[in-house]
Amino acid sequence: MNLPNDQSPRAEYARRMNRVLNYIDAHLDQPLELAQLADVANFSRFHFHRIFQSWMGETLGDYARRRRLEKAAFRLSCTPPESVLETALATGFGSGEAFARAFKLKFGCTPTEWRRDTRARLASQALGADSNLDQALSKYDQTPQTGIGDDDISNHQSGDFNMDVKVIDLPAARVAYHRHIGPYGPAIGAFWGRVVGPWMQSHGLGQALCYGVGHDDPTVTSADKCRYDACVSVPDNFTAAGSADITTLPGGRYAVGHYEGQTADIADAWTWMTRNWLPSSGLQCDDRPCFEMFRPDLAINPQTGAISCDICIPVRPL
Repeated sequence: MNLPNDQSPRAEYARRMNRVLNYIDAHLDQPLELAQLADVANFSRFHFHRIFQSWMGETLGDYARRRRLEKAAFRLSCTPPESVLETALATGFGSGEAFARAFKLKFGCTPTEWRRDTRARLASQALGADSNLDQALSKYDQTPQTGIGDDDISNHQSGDFNMDVKVIDLPAARVAYHRHIGPYGPAIGAFWGRVVGPWMQSHGLGQALCYGVGHDDPTVTSADKCRYDACVSVPDNFTAAGSADITTLPGGRYAVGHYEGQTADIADAWTWMTRNWLPSSGLQCDDRPCFEMFRPDLAINPQTGAISCDICIPVRPL
C-alpha cells in the first residue's frame, strides 16, 4: 500500500483510505454509512464501495463487522466489569443475541467463554512476539534487517520476568505516520527501512521520538489484515503529504515499562505486563492504542544488539 514516492497518486489513495479506517475504528459503536465514509475519503459516493473492496480485499460491511468483533474480543479480555451486553452495544451490535451469534461464528466460542479463558489464552500465546523494534531501528538500510518470527519467541517463562513499571501521565503526541497492512515480523523492519527511515531523514526528523503502534492482535486478526503504524513525532507546523498522514496519539494514564534486553525477550516483557503485572495492579486496559516508544539514536546497543524502549499500555481503574 505504500510507495517510496510519497507524492504518487497511489500514495494519496493510501492516505485517504487510512483516514477511513481510522474513522471506522473510532465509530464502531455507531451506524457506518457508505456515503459518510466516502466523504471522509473524499471519494465518489457512487464508486466508494467498489474502491474500498478493491483496496482492502473485503467489502465495507465485512470489514466493519470484523473490526467490531475484534474490538469486542479485546474489550472482553480487558474489561471484566463490563457485561456482555455492554460490550455488544459498545461495538455496534443491536442486541446481545445478535452479538453472541456473530461472536461464536467467528471465534468458535461464546463471549462469556472467551472472557473466562482470557488468562489461559494469554498463558499459551506470547503477546507481543511480533515486536519489531530491532528492525525498525537498525539504522534503516545501513545494517542488515533481521526479523522476529514465531520461531524466535523466547522460552523464558514470563511469570519469572520482572520489569520496573510506572503508571504515569503521557502527553498527547502529534505524529506523522506511515501505515503497513500485512503480517507483523520481518515485513515491518523492511517497511521502516524502505519507507519510513528515508522519509525521516529527508524531512529532518532523524532524531525524532518514534512510536510503533500495532493496532491488531495477530492471534485474533488474520496476518494479512494486521495494521501497524510507524509514527514519528512532528512539530505543530509540520505538514504531511502523500502516504504519510498526521494523527494524534492520545495522552493520559499509561503503564510504562522500560525494557532493555535482547529482542527475543521483549515478547516476554509484553506478556508479563499484560498477564502478570496488569491483573495485580488494580487497573485495566482501555481503548487507546498500546505502543513501543523509542528514540532511533538510543534504541539499539551496537556492541550487544540489545534494544531499549518503553512499552506503553493505556490504563484506567477497574
